[in-house]
Amino acid sequence: MASRDHCACSESKPGLRDRAEVCIGILLILIIYNYWFLYIPYLTWLYFDWRTPEQGGRRSNWVRSWTVWRYFKDYFPIHLIKTLDLDPSHNYIFGFHPHGVLVAGAFGNFCTNYSDFTKLYPGFTAYLHVLPIWFRCPLFREYLMSSGPVSVSKKSLCHVLSKEGGGNISIIVLGGAEESLDAHPGKFTLFIRQRKGFVKIALTHGAHLVPVFSFGENELFKQVSNPEGSWLRTVQDKLQKVMGFALPLFHARGIFQYSFGLMPYRKPIHTVVGHPIPVRQTLNPTSEQIEELHQTYMDELKKLFEEHKGKYGIPETETLIFK
Repeated sequence: MASRDHCACSESKPGLRDRAEVCIGILLILIIYNYWFLYIPYLTWLYFDWRTPEQGGRRSNWVRSWTVWRYFKDYFPIHLIKTLDLDPSHNYIFGFHPHGVLVAGAFGNFCTNYSDFTKLYPGFTAYLHVLPIWFRCPLFREYLMSSGPVSVSKKSLCHVLSKEGGGNISIIVLGGAEESLDAHPGKFTLFIRQRKGFVKIALTHGAHLVPVFSFGENELFKQVSNPEGSWLRTVQDKLQKVMGFALPLFHARGIFQYSFGLMPYRKPIHTVVGHPIPVRQTLNPTSEQIEELHQTYMDELKKLFEEHKGKYGIPETETLIFK
């Protein structure tokens, strides 16, 4: 399984934790009231289906076409911007930045049929990789897979990137849980310096690397101030290490008022896909090769941010901070 320190990924999407809790509650009710003719067949099937999230998942065009996702995309709204054509004869790894609180840009662009992805990148299939813990939740895993996400485990990444003839894209939210705790409006802190597992996987499979920056991702919520060293950040860091996902304390607007609530602000999200970094397949990459490609990736990511920040209202004085 991909190390969380080297190949972190998104742990949240709209209502993720709440929906997981609902699914667990439904299963517990079935067990408590002894609806064995429902839960016994399901748990038996679950045993044999356990590895599916590591084998490409099981997406449903019907679920990806739900009208609610169109409203979700248009709420902010979410835009996907292409800077260069990609060759469908190759497989790619998209490094998605920043994590934000919801990772709304990643979900809206790559997990629904209402984005411009298929029009901009014909011949490609996108796989958003999320933490394996979400696929261990009975019932909820079926819903999650239906919209396209798969596990971020090493086996899952290898499965996607091993496709003969290319055409697969693995989307990894590299900053992961740690980065969500720094998702403050106007801030651009990325946890990337120690994230090198994705580089090794790219080299092993010859998958080209593409930096992706989602402008506006950090503007959707305001977080309670939690600078490093504060008591709140210390507690959040400890909880993140124990549970595997972060618990940012955030707020935004309400449904019928704009002063306070948990609804995200209506801020436009522009997800800009950068230029691909060619990667030659190296079955046993050395640490020097990994370091060199990792530095190239960070340079290209910074270049992408600098080239486009002015278009989306970011002052020239602002720059990316790599941790």
